[in-house]
Amino acid sequence: MPIRDYKDDLYLSLLRPLVEAYLAIYRVGNRHIQSLGLTPGQFDVIAELEGTEGLTCGQLSEKTLTTKGTLTGVLDRLESRGFLQRESVDGDRRSTNIKLTPKGKAFFDQVFPVHAEFMKPFFVQALKPSEVEVAKRLLRHLRDSFSGSLSVQNTGSVRIKIPSTNSRVSQTPKSPIRNVRAMRRTKGQKEKSS
Repeated sequence: MPIRDYKDDLYLSLLRPLVEAYLAIYRVGNRHIQSLGLTPGQFDVIAELEGTEGLTCGQLSEKTLTTKGTLTGVLDRLESRGFLQRESVDGDRRSTNIKLTPKGKAFFDQVFPVHAEFMKPFFVQALKPSEVEVAKRLLRHLRDSFSGSLSVQNTGSVRIKIPSTNSRVSQTPKSPIRNVRAMRRTKGQKEKSS
């Protein structure tokens, strides 16, 4: 029998609370990052560059939640503030190495601990210390399930093509909510056709 409502399915009923938790963390974290004078994309880039000798644009795009199309503007704004510098890569005219300047490192040292201390109490309030490792393990299992190389899944009478996910699972931070909306539309269309 086809699934008519996700909340009635043991596994799929997890989707809504998972997306709601993600969005709550995302919203609260982003508001705080913006209060520190950065956009979430800028914060993410600075955090990834910290402790490195620099990364290429491609590497930064893979490591951050910033798409390649948005990354150039984020880098331009951080460079204009004196937080990073771009250097050409010897032997590869197409690649640019991006690294933090001393001013960028000092800024990271100032804002990252503030943001970490702001976020930590939310997790402490929600989870006992013994639950933290369990939560991480379960979330990694879910991530890995969606990141696998499965190309076609047989769901009984319906075959669903699942794209291979060689790239990041989520290029844009708000993609999970779009998935929930798409599921609602699909459910509504099925009910109308019945």
